[in-house]
Amino acid sequence: MDLRKWMHMRSKRGIIFDIKKYALHDGPGIRTTVFLKGCPLKCWWCHNPEGINPVPEPIRKIVRSSVSSKTKNDLVGREVTVDEVIAEINKDWIFYEESNGGITFSGGEPLMQPEFLLSLLEECHHIMDTSTILDTSGYAQWKVVESIKDHVDLFLYDIKFIDNIKHQKYTGVSNNQIIKNVEFLDKQNNNVIIRFPVIPGITDTVSNIQQICDWLQDRSTINTIHLLPFHNIAKAKYERLNLDYHLGNLKAPLTEHMDSIAKLFRENGFKAEIGG
Repeated sequence: MDLRKWMHMRSKRGIIFDIKKYALHDGPGIRTTVFLKGCPLKCWWCHNPEGINPVPEPIRKIVRSSVSSKTKNDLVGREVTVDEVIAEINKDWIFYEESNGGITFSGGEPLMQPEFLLSLLEECHHIMDTSTILDTSGYAQWKVVESIKDHVDLFLYDIKFIDNIKHQKYTGVSNNQIIKNVEFLDKQNNNVIIRFPVIPGITDTVSNIQQICDWLQDRSTINTIHLLPFHNIAKAKYERLNLDYHLGNLKAPLTEHMDSIAKLFRENGFKAEIGG
């Protein structure tokens, strides 16, 4: 088979681990969120650890009946075609129209499957003419981001640290390319909202928040930050996947603490929202 034809065929297939209908927290309006599998980061607080491994993997599942319960292995992740994903998306078309919603691609890290992601974005954005959002860590070569940026209406872009040493400690990778990519997007006037995970004792220090504010002062188009409070709901997933959970019994930040962080961002001139 011709190599170019084979590569084009492969771009029509990818690995996902979930499709969430009627999503209300992944961008404006009612949305469908498609979760692509695979992520190069290993954030200590990751809420979707089933999205880290790029291939389908076993996960323990408890099956309960009226008299007993037992554990069995299930599989998380499946290979799908673009057409299969679009067929699921189309089932909720009326909700997107009525709410000004659309499609959000999340993960994992969607940029790990660039050809598949591009095919999905082109189909949604240009053929279906619906709103597209990319929820991303930004960890990819610029040529990957550049290839998809004109098909994305809004980037929900995670920034955890400006300090590269801390970023490497808590995520396993450098933030150099992450910072460069969002700076490029800003220069080219792409629509970007920063998402900041509030992890008690880790990301929520005054020095880290101020460093982010100082860095954002030089971004001409970015003025909105979504604050995402930590929760430990995903802890059980780590056990079911046989993964180490680094945060023990860390508790979610109090409402008052979230409000104080939002206030600090606002005092630096940014629009800060809790959640989003």
